[in-house]
Amino acid sequence: MNAHEIDYEIYGEEMQYVEIELDPQEAVVAEAGSFMMMDSDVKMSTIFGDGSNQETGVLGKIFSAGKRMLTGESLFMTAFLNIGQGKKKVSFASPYPGKILPIDLSEKQGKFICQKDAFLCAAQGVSVGIEFSKKLGRGLFGGEGFIMQKLEGDGMAFVHAGGTLARKELAPGEVLKVDTGCIVGFSQTVDYDIEFIGGIRNTVFGGEGLFFATLRGPGTVYIQSLPFSRLAGRVLAAIPRGGKDKGEGSILGTLGDIVGGDRGF
Repeated sequence: MNAHEIDYEIYGEEMQYVEIELDPQEAVVAEAGSFMMMDSDVKMSTIFGDGSNQETGVLGKIFSAGKRMLTGESLFMTAFLNIGQGKKKVSFASPYPGKILPIDLSEKQGKFICQKDAFLCAAQGVSVGIEFSKKLGRGLFGGEGFIMQKLEGDGMAFVHAGGTLARKELAPGEVLKVDTGCIVGFSQTVDYDIEFIGGIRNTVFGGEGLFFATLRGPGTVYIQSLPFSRLAGRVLAAIPRGGKDKGEGSILGTLGDIVGGDRGF
């Protein structure tokens, strides 16, 4: 194997964290901000790019980091290396309520495609790159953009899904239509495209966006019930305007807006 062979255990229900067990000289890489706790003799260091063994030399590391810039991620990742004599543990937490999904890349033909903000951590040696769409429609209307992340290698990787996680096994030619933001990831055999919803009432009054993703099998698809963009939108909508709270969900709240002048009367 090129990637380090790590053991792990996932704890929790709504706010999960993954605990990774490292043998001596084994390492795991993670996105900044996901670290939770670690044993002594685990050395934490910032690395340029994804730290995969495939990138060698200064130019290779610059290219690796540049790929991460295109997905909106930091140029740097954090590596955690066991420099002790025995087994050591390091844990990484979910960024918001949801599920942590373990991906064994050796069972995915060495490649898994996911949303650009889904990656949590992986065994060192796993390459975290970008997956460009070959179809213009995805880039213009995909919601999350035409760039997705691809995880390559033969080790373990961990991605995060918001809310409840659904797994769908698509037969050859079987099509699943999904909200673009609800896609967590899919195997490389799945064909991904964007489709216009259609219909003037759907377009003007539907409230679900103008496009959805079509995923065509064969392959495995993972869907999340609560994408972060939807969660953030609900939180922002619930913030009282002007810092005033007039009673959420009550008739007095609505009347208070009118009397107070917030409705323009």
